[in-house]
Amino acid sequence: MEVVENFFTGPIAREYKSLWPHLYEPGVVDPAVDFLAGLAAGGSALELGVGTGRLALPLSARGVDVHGIELSPDMVEQLRLQEGAEVVGITLGDFATVKVEGRGGSFSLAYLVRNTIMNLTTQEAQVECFRNVAWHLEKGGHFVIEVMVPELRRLPPGTTVRPFMLEPTHLGFEQYDVATQRSVSHHIVERDGGMEMWSPGFRYVWPAELDLMGRLAGMVRRERWSDWVRSPFTSDSRSHISVWEKAAETSL
Repeated sequence: MEVVENFFTGPIAREYKSLWPHLYEPGVVDPAVDFLAGLAAGGSALELGVGTGRLALPLSARGVDVHGIELSPDMVEQLRLQEGAEVVGITLGDFATVKVEGRGGSFSLAYLVRNTIMNLTTQEAQVECFRNVAWHLEKGGHFVIEVMVPELRRLPPGTTVRPFMLEPTHLGFEQYDVATQRSVSHHIVERDGGMEMWSPGFRYVWPAELDLMGRLAGMVRRERWSDWVRSPFTSDSRSHISVWEKAAETSL
């Protein structure tokens, strides 16, 4: 399996909140935490790619026992600087394969937000992620993914690049390669009086493909919405919140 590259190091980790400030606004955070807390139903939650704790910390503050898996020690360092972080358990490693010791079958909820499933840049790794989640979930537990719908139909004929961020200090352009189902997010950010480029690679994934990955791991899709407030998912939706239930025991 391909080794996952850690892009979230150094200044990217330290400046994560300033690069995407809108993600930390109450109007963005609160509906997600409401949604996740409802599914946790008083049980334990596992966040894959917990990062700086944007959702893990407020979810923990709601009384949910939250544990996170994170590849980047620098992102965990930022999480640990925040109030309430001491009660959030952390396991370092690749969330497609690493297991939380002693917690097999103990979580009622696992979740993976903001396109993080695309950090796994092969289909094999994404399939393994579902299997790893199934190992951690109790029977009847839920797995939630928030991810974009690939925007290929919005590309003009003959083009491969689409802008997604046009701010004075942060420009973002998504470059698609249909032959490999890969994309590269080119970020141009202002830093120390100059401009720097940061270009992490991803594997975009279709909703139906995720449903098949779920079935391979013994999970069945129960919900699909356009956003955290459960707006209907349609052919015009640009992202989706999908929920799978572990419907059978797995032995992975």
